[in-house]
Amino acid sequence: CGVATQRQGGGQRPPELALPLSPAPGHSTALPWLPPRSPQLLSGHSTPAQPTPHLPSACGGPTRVTLGEERAWRSHRSNAGGHTCLPRRTAGAGSLTPGGERGGNNAGHTVVVDGKEYDFHLLPSGIINTKAVSFIGNGVVIHLPGLFEEAEKNEKKGLKDWEKRLIISDRAHLVFDFHQAVDGLQEVQRQAQEGKNIGTTKKGIGPTYSSKAARTGLRICDLLSDFDEFSSRFKNLAHQHQSMFPTLEIDIEGQLKRLKGFAERIRPMVRDGVYFMYEALHGPPKKILVEGANAALLDIDFGTYPFVTSSNCTVGGVCTGLGIPPQNIGDVYGVVKAYTTRVGIGAFPTEQINEIGDLLQTRGHEWGVTTGRKRRCGWLDLMILRYAHMVNGFTALALTKLDILDVLGEIKVGISYKLNGKRIPYFPANQEMLQKVEVEYETLPGWKADTTGARRWEDLPPQAQNYIRFVENHVGVAVKWVGVGKSRESMIQLF
Repeated sequence: CGVATQRQGGGQRPPELALPLSPAPGHSTALPWLPPRSPQLLSGHSTPAQPTPHLPSACGGPTRVTLGEERAWRSHRSNAGGHTCLPRRTAGAGSLTPGGERGGNNAGHTVVVDGKEYDFHLLPSGIINTKAVSFIGNGVVIHLPGLFEEAEKNEKKGLKDWEKRLIISDRAHLVFDFHQAVDGLQEVQRQAQEGKNIGTTKKGIGPTYSSKAARTGLRICDLLSDFDEFSSRFKNLAHQHQSMFPTLEIDIEGQLKRLKGFAERIRPMVRDGVYFMYEALHGPPKKILVEGANAALLDIDFGTYPFVTSSNCTVGGVCTGLGIPPQNIGDVYGVVKAYTTRVGIGAFPTEQINEIGDLLQTRGHEWGVTTGRKRRCGWLDLMILRYAHMVNGFTALALTKLDILDVLGEIKVGISYKLNGKRIPYFPANQEMLQKVEVEYETLPGWKADTTGARRWEDLPPQAQNYIRFVENHVGVAVKWVGVGKSRESMIQLF
């Protein structure tokens, strides 16, 4: 899930932070430190176009995109979308925060700035920065009533003039009310036919992507063009869904009337997204931050299928969801909690259905931002993190919510899987097989100390430092940021 900024300074890891520990079976302790490169543009990956103003950006030089992946800054779910984003520093003047490549308002970010808590689903998190332009890309599916409802809620918390800072791609597909109704009906059908459902947010994301794949979907550009033609195609699409779901009731004329009103409200915000991003990449140097919401294991191809989202929230989604060429992608930052969480149904090998899981859930305030569902919690699973690294190729990691582990006397970390008594080097694609794996754990000493006041590496207890080094060496990727609280000051940058 992801964050991005331009690379700042060198890429060398301080030697005192790369002490060797015993590696996971079959994994080297050598870390692939790279020499400094030219300034890079980093981009998030995943669902709703929501840029996080977490990381500082550096201007100048060729603009390239780098990705943040896997989990969100403050509160992320390992296999489910939606995170709590903690802005470290907002981007400065002349900055662009494209929030979206993929997904819709099925995931969310809670952003805490100056003591105010904002909830974003479709709006990029960078919308709070009055000096930045926010952009929702073509890969996002947009429910216009939801967009304006979200804006109104955040206006009451102090968000101002967001319409003047938001750009929307004309190629983004539209989520209609009947898509959301169908999402709920499909879940009821699954429950009745299979005895289980996927656990969707019922925001209409899957049905909208189905319409897109079937080439019957409607886009922002269609809404703003010939409204008679749009109305005709809307009616056909509505009737198609009614033929598949006889109990589905749709107020076609009522919805068209609302959509016509929304069309005039968004018209000033809509641009050709491909040309907009091209100008951003090739014009005067800008600070560009791209944000996505869902995690790597929610990716429709690489996630825990079928308990996934309906789009690609790994690195490839940045190119297809924003129209950014692969050569513009540089660094890839993985964002992962110090433990693992998941919302809804699906395999979860390191889940703790006991007092440990309850403690993590309570201390971490693990509730879904979009649905309010309680998150399932467990020990950090390095098999998942290594798998996400295989797919995305992380340059560095942000390890968040370390402070949640402060009260534990000992901490377990899942380092490998066994299947039928044999260790396996891969993350199983099949859900039934994943349910059967036996997790091999390493037990580390806890630090039993409050880390929320730490602002430098040296402020962390030795046991907490060792926990971070353990993660680095088993995954083979450096930890660049450590989160120890909700405020933006609570993100410790290590190099």
